[in-house]
Amino acid sequence: MKKNTEKNAANAADGVVVIKNLTKKFGNNIVLDDVSLVIEKGKTTVVIGPSGCGKTVLIKHLIVLLRPSSGEVYFKKRRIDNLSEYELNRIRTHYGFLFQSGALFDSLSVAENIMFPIRQHYKITKRSGVEELVKIKLMMVGLDGFQHYYPANLSGGQRKRVALARAIALNPEVVLYDEPTTGLDPIRADVINELILKLQRGLGLTSVVVTHDMTSAYKIADRIIMLHDGKIIADGNPEHIRNHPNPVVQQFINGRLSEEDLAVLRRSGVDLQTRLTPRDSEQ
Repeated sequence: MKKNTEKNAANAADGVVVIKNLTKKFGNNIVLDDVSLVIEKGKTTVVIGPSGCGKTVLIKHLIVLLRPSSGEVYFKKRRIDNLSEYELNRIRTHYGFLFQSGALFDSLSVAENIMFPIRQHYKITKRSGVEELVKIKLMMVGLDGFQHYYPANLSGGQRKRVALARAIALNPEVVLYDEPTTGLDPIRADVINELILKLQRGLGLTSVVVTHDMTSAYKIADRIIMLHDGKIIADGNPEHIRNHPNPVVQQFINGRLSEEDLAVLRRSGVDLQTRLTPRDSEQ
C-alpha cells in the first residue's frame, strides 16, 4: 500500500485525473473503499478485477456520473466532484465515454449518432462543417461511407467502432472505455485494441479502460491496476502484473478458481442427482 501511495505522489504532477481517498457506498454496501489514484496524461491505464469489484463505478466517478460518498475527484488540478451539473457540462466536453453496449440511438443514423454530442454542446450553424467532422471521425475508425446506415444494419464490431467515433466527436483529452471488447470475437476485439492504441499514440489521448480481457489488457496498457473488495491490490506495468506475487491477482489473470471454490463446485449436489428427479415432485 505504501508503494502505491509513493507512486501516486510521484506522478501527481502528471495526473490529468486524480482521485483522493474515494469511498462509494450504495446503502450499507461499500463498493470503493478509500481509493486514491493518479491517471497519467497520455497513458493508457487498464482497470481489471472480478465482476462486482467496482471497476465501472470507479470510471463513472472520473467523469462524475456518480458522486463519491466521501473523497475528491480532480480534473487538471480542479476539483470537479462538488460542481453543479451545469458546471460539469463543460468539464465533460473534455471526456469521451465508450459504453459497454455502445449505447447507440437506434432511431438515429450513424452520422446523427456522432453528431449528437456536438449538438448537445454547440450551436451548429454550418452543417457542411459538422458533416466533414463526422467523416473524419469515421475515417479514424475505418467506417467512412457508413454515415447513412442505422445501428440495426451494423455488426457488433461496427457498432462499437461507431460508438468510439462518437466518443471522440468533441476531441476529448480523456477517453473512458467500459469493457470495449465484450461480446466480440477475437479478431473484432483486436480491431478495437488497435484503435485504442491508434488514438492514444496518434492523438496523445489519455485512456482508462475497464476490461476482463487480459489479452487486450496486456496489449494496450501502459499501466494495469487491479481492484478487489473495493481496494487497489496491484498496480504496475503489464510485466509486473504478469508476475505479481499476490495469489488473488494470479487467479484472476490466469482465469483459475481457488482450491476452495473448486472443492465446493465439485461436491455440490452431484451425488443427489440420481436420487431425485422432477417426476418425484408430481402428486
